[in-house]
Amino acid sequence: MFLHSVNLWNVAFYALMVFMATLGLWDVFFGFEENKCSMSYMFEYPEYQKIQLPKKLAKRYPAYELYLYGEGSYAEEHKILPLTGIPVLFLPGNAGSYKQVRSVGSIALRKAEDIDFKYHFDFFSVNFNEELVALYGGSLQKQTKFVHECIKTILKLYKGQEFAPKSVAIIGHSMGGLVARALLTLKNFKQDLINLLITQATPHVAPVLPLDRFITDFYMTVNNYWILNARHINLTTLSVAGGFRDYQVRSGLTFLPKLSHHTSALSVVSSAVPKTWVSTDHLSIVWCKQLQLTTVRAFFDLIDADTKQITQNPKKKLSVLNHHFIRHPAKHFEENPAIISDLTGTSMWVPVKVSKWTYVAYNESDKIYFTFPLANHRKIYTHVYCQSTMLDTNSWIFGCINSTSMCRQGIDLSWKAELLPTIKSLTLRLQDYPSLSHLVVYVPSVHGSKFVVDCEFFKKETRTIQLPVTHLFSFGLSSRKVLLNTSGLFYNIELLNFGQIYQAFKINVVSKCSGVKEEITSIYKLHIPWSYEDSLTIAQVPSSTEISLKLHIAQPENESQVALLKMYTSSDCQYEVTVKTSFSQILGQVVRFHGGALPAYVTSSILLAYGGQLYSLFSTGHCLEYATMLDKQAKPYKVDPFVLMIKFLLGYKWFKELWDVLLLPELDAIVLTSQSMCFPLVSLVLFLFGTCTAYWGGLLSSTSVRLLSSLWLALKRPPELPKDIKMISLDLPFLTIVLIIVSWTTCGAFAILLTYLYYVFKIVHLQASLATFKNSQTVNLKHSRRNEKKSNHHKDSTVHYLHLSANDAEDSLRMHNTVINLLTWIVLLSMPSLIYWLKNLRYYFKLSPDPCKPLAFILIPTMAILGNTHTVSIKSSFVPPCPKHSCCCVLSWCYLGLCLETQ
Repeated sequence: MFLHSVNLWNVAFYALMVFMATLGLWDVFFGFEENKCSMSYMFEYPEYQKIQLPKKLAKRYPAYELYLYGEGSYAEEHKILPLTGIPVLFLPGNAGSYKQVRSVGSIALRKAEDIDFKYHFDFFSVNFNEELVALYGGSLQKQTKFVHECIKTILKLYKGQEFAPKSVAIIGHSMGGLVARALLTLKNFKQDLINLLITQATPHVAPVLPLDRFITDFYMTVNNYWILNARHINLTTLSVAGGFRDYQVRSGLTFLPKLSHHTSALSVVSSAVPKTWVSTDHLSIVWCKQLQLTTVRAFFDLIDADTKQITQNPKKKLSVLNHHFIRHPAKHFEENPAIISDLTGTSMWVPVKVSKWTYVAYNESDKIYFTFPLANHRKIYTHVYCQSTMLDTNSWIFGCINSTSMCRQGIDLSWKAELLPTIKSLTLRLQDYPSLSHLVVYVPSVHGSKFVVDCEFFKKETRTIQLPVTHLFSFGLSSRKVLLNTSGLFYNIELLNFGQIYQAFKINVVSKCSGVKEEITSIYKLHIPWSYEDSLTIAQVPSSTEISLKLHIAQPENESQVALLKMYTSSDCQYEVTVKTSFSQILGQVVRFHGGALPAYVTSSILLAYGGQLYSLFSTGHCLEYATMLDKQAKPYKVDPFVLMIKFLLGYKWFKELWDVLLLPELDAIVLTSQSMCFPLVSLVLFLFGTCTAYWGGLLSSTSVRLLSSLWLALKRPPELPKDIKMISLDLPFLTIVLIIVSWTTCGAFAILLTYLYYVFKIVHLQASLATFKNSQTVNLKHSRRNEKKSNHHKDSTVHYLHLSANDAEDSLRMHNTVINLLTWIVLLSMPSLIYWLKNLRYYFKLSPDPCKPLAFILIPTMAILGNTHTVSIKSSFVPPCPKHSCCCVLSWCYLGLCLETQ
């Protein structure tokens, strides 16, 4: 009956929407590179020593614990406190385990063994009982206060030591990073207790799914504090995102706000981290060996040799983090590197006068200095580029001042180089170094190893190529390409008109080589100048390589630089670069950035359909099918104008003050605009997706009710249609009071679930009764018409004793199925609170705070009445028919409220 109410064109349209949504979901969940992270293994059995907390603290937080990580002999030695190392506290995230500390803890322990425990770190971890804090925000404040107590407990373990720490470093995964930032908002918290904060896949900007007001309030408190007190916050903070593999927390949410007066914060995507260069998913970011090695190297470089603790110098902290996480020059970190280096010893000096030079070193017995005079090259070229495949950490390129053929001292230019997976490279603009007379490339003596050094002088305009991206609505049917014919080693391809998050493209690089016997490697680096979200692709040429081109952060309005495709190529090959729009990845960006708002669009479509059914009931006396009304009423032009009007009015101070007085949340459209997340036609796309979801959800709920009623009839005696219809039965007030008491004393979500089950039970019973009535052999058409006349007579005379006909029962079922569809979404969105309550039932019988309790107080009596209401009683009421446009207006306001709640 549900499918018969819509025509084939509508079914085809809804099927098309499912196909498009599937494309978007596939891109989010599967459209990324394979996991290239190496697993980090423990060399000895990991042990977690529980730290004894004060009795009052343990009683106040019975579900939380503090552990010290250790392995082998280290674990045995440190069972006897106090400790002597450098404390690091790990905070797990949503549903995270305290045992996730083992990867970074084990690598740090191996590093300490390599230096004979001259320095070592003690890794602590908090057990938050794997709470779902990303979905239920009621425990975030409690976790923050517990972490504060843990920090004070940890520091007490070092009392009496010669180099006792006064602060701890914190690594926070997911929501654990937000809890760490929230420490600064506590009244009695001293900022000096934290010397460094590293967050991994932490959504700093906004919650992934704002399912309750406690999450949004917590975010608002933390972010407002950090913005308003930025001048006084000296905490060095690093945020590492997972990239496109992390579909749980999109990387755009992990970027800390850029404030001109707060320069001690860095945000980077793992694919851009030197020596890591991989995207990580939400869990692998804590065990990815490449990333954890980088983190541990940074920790050891942060140690102050005098205090044997992490340095208190903010400039050094930022320098170390920049060195390891932003740009690595292929040299060990030095706080004050020597700019002038001695170029002496028994070495050969070889002058090179050509503009392009290659040297293959193999079993070199002597050190060689190759000198490039710059005087003549300055007249012709603007830049010089050099690269080496020898990835050691020694200095390899220098600049001589006022020299003829050789110099005793040179400026070490190696610090300006950049480390890449297969080479280290350096690009210099000649006019920036007017005092240099020669460029010197150093080739050390090597035995048994082979490496290649290349240098070339070039004009910038010959190596910079502009490539405009294709239009958003070209759907991949058209493409644009460039051909690199010259034999250069390095190219910059400027990707024009690319800077919005809704843009997505596929770049195909085809390389053709002639006379190449050995395997050659090329590197394609996508460089985004306004955020550290670069990604690298390594290709063995000749080959055809596909690169995905999309953004985590949109280009700021005041940013003039464009995105670049940096190509480190082979001079023996030709390259053809083609770009075209990827429609599936555009849909993926819509889902990635706005998928959390989909429930609001779904419920708005259901409410519009329900309003249409009410209007149909009042105007014609019959309720039309849900699918028919969804097709007629669920139109975006009935909703979007009101949202645009509210957005416009909020620009006026008086309306904004009135909005705040009514305690209404911030309009999501304004938030999206401030974050440069407004897609063209995004509201229309999401509305279509929401209507499609509402349609198939209605089909599923209707089918489920029919199946349950069939099961009911198979297990129990067939029921009959109720003869007397009453709005309020005798047991209804009692049931309502019981459910409200359950909501008050236990959990609001639990009471909502019970109400939902009660409602489903009533509708299944009605469906079974109707099926029995239709199949009954004793009821004929004449008798049925007589009953309907009798029912109509009763409608005119009284509202207390109404008879339910088959047509009335069918109308009631249509209305109730729509309500069940809406209730299902309410129950699904309240599930996190229920799961949290069930997991902590052994500690707390009553959920506090409870975000679903106010909703339960409203929903329980409403659903109790609706569950006992039939269309015959509605038609018999004295409520006049509401105008169609008035109904739509009310429903539009309901939709607006839902949109606001989801944001």
